[in-house]
Amino acid sequence: MSVLRIFLCGDVMTGRGVDQIMRQPCEPTLHEGYVQSALGYVQFAEALNGPIPRPVDPSYIWGQAVAELERSKPDLRIINLETTITRSEDYLDKGINYRMSPENAACLSAVGIDCCALANNHTLDWGPSGLADTLSALQRLKIKSAGAGRNLAEAKAPAVLPVAGKGRVLVFSFALSSSGTPRGWAAKAEAAGVCFLPDLSETSAERVCDAIAQTRQPRDIVIVSLHWGANWGYDILDEQTRFAHELIDRGGVSIVYGHSSHHAKAIEVYRNRLVLYGCGDFINDYEGIEGYEEYRGDLPLMYFADIDAVSGDLVSVELVPLQIKRFQLVAASDEDAAWIRKILDRESRPFGTRIAQASAGRLALSWAGAGLPASGREASTR
Repeated sequence: MSVLRIFLCGDVMTGRGVDQIMRQPCEPTLHEGYVQSALGYVQFAEALNGPIPRPVDPSYIWGQAVAELERSKPDLRIINLETTITRSEDYLDKGINYRMSPENAACLSAVGIDCCALANNHTLDWGPSGLADTLSALQRLKIKSAGAGRNLAEAKAPAVLPVAGKGRVLVFSFALSSSGTPRGWAAKAEAAGVCFLPDLSETSAERVCDAIAQTRQPRDIVIVSLHWGANWGYDILDEQTRFAHELIDRGGVSIVYGHSSHHAKAIEVYRNRLVLYGCGDFINDYEGIEGYEEYRGDLPLMYFADIDAVSGDLVSVELVPLQIKRFQLVAASDEDAAWIRKILDRESRPFGTRIAQASAGRLALSWAGAGLPASGREASTR
């Protein structure tokens, strides 16, 4: 069996406080009611866990994730980037605006990120000029992107990721208003923006599946990134489940890659295809900010999904719990890893999936019918 190993994670928010600890940060002034300087977020983190070294190397923020990536050796590394890469001052008055300097964007290439999903509620925080700068920076770093563009055609186009000897992976990226993405950010024929879905209706599912069909070649593996839902809470709406199933049934999608929640949510395997309802945050500057502690948003997860490169079916999923401390990812303690395993298992059980301890510091996903071919899938979806 030829297997594609894909690394996915939750929201990567390298702006604001995180940008400030790197070598060439943006000017720190913020336009928030809560904090007026990005350095304030650094101070919150230091008050909780101690001094943060400054300036840090580009790989610093990834911490333990670097060793895990070297160990797992994924074929592709895909993230949802919720930070503009710009020094633009063309900020939108929306309360919270994330940016990091183009000079600090090397933190993405430092761990070999292959693709950034950009359809989310922070991509246009610094206006069309900030988006243009972001796209230019990623192109300069040879990192592909999906879900945003200088016009609708660019925003709709998937990232095409060839993997030597294993075919291609297509990444489509869409944002929904339920994540806080303004409807006015939708890309237009001659206007920059994100690839926006107005709802999770059958019509929206048809739109996504049609886009897949227009690009897909035989044996392509398809990932659909969806920035959807509220920041906090474990509820999975029925319309989210129906939508995910529709993408798999009609679009032949191998991974529905959901995010927006600040903590990890349930995992489903539907017809041997992976549905991540909420991957949680992965890198942020929330350390030391009070509120919602019961969700443990400081415990991000690395998702390593093995996909059969021929059938597109899920083979296995390994999860690696980490913790954000001093703006760096460190190994989660045994106690914290046990806590997140218990919560994920509880939330995933209604979907027929279970989370078990696999080895020290790692968790494994199991599901009914694992290893068996999906029954009844139409050949045309592949």
